[in-house]
Amino acid sequence: MIAFLVPTLSVAQTTKQDSVWLPIKVLLGNWNGKGGGEPGQGIYERSYNLILNKKFIEVRNKSTYPPTDKKPKGEVHDDIGYISYDKARKTFVLRQFHLEGFVNQYRIENISSDGKTIVFISESIENIPPGFKAKETYHFTADVKFTETFELAEPGKDFSVYTKTDFTRKP
Repeated sequence: MIAFLVPTLSVAQTTKQDSVWLPIKVLLGNWNGKGGGEPGQGIYERSYNLILNKKFIEVRNKSTYPPTDKKPKGEVHDDIGYISYDKARKTFVLRQFHLEGFVNQYRIENISSDGKTIVFISESIENIPPGFKAKETYHFTADVKFTETFELAEPGKDFSVYTKTDFTRKP
C-alpha cells in the first residue's frame, strides 16, 4: 500500500510548487527577439527557467545592438534576474542585475484576467538618481509570441517607452 502512495504524494508536492507559477508560467522557456528604441534596433536572447527546486525563476537576457555613428563598436547589454513569490505580500517580485551596475526590483502591478498581459513596476532602482521609475509590460499574442515594452520615468515625469521588443519562443 505504501508503494502506491509514495508516487501520488510526490506528484501532489510537485503540483503544489508548480501551481505558484501558474499566473506567469507562460514566460518559461527560451526566446528570441527583435526590436529596440533608445539604444537602437537590436536582437535579443532571453530565457526564463525554474531553479533551486522550483522556488525561483532565473531570467537571462542578452541584447545586441549593431554599430552606429555614436557607438562604432555596437553595444551588448547583459542582465540576469530572479523572480520569486513573496508569500507575505502575495505577489511576484523580479530582481534584475545589469551589466551597467543597475539593480532593479519590481513587483507585479497587474496580470490581466485573460493572463495575456503581465505588468511589473519598479519598487527600487540602485545606482541611478533618486526618483526614477521603471515598468516592464509583457503582452502575449500567442503562447509562442509576446511583446515586451520597457518604460522609464524620470523624477516627476510620466513613463516613456525606452525599448519595445517582439519575442518568439525558440522551438
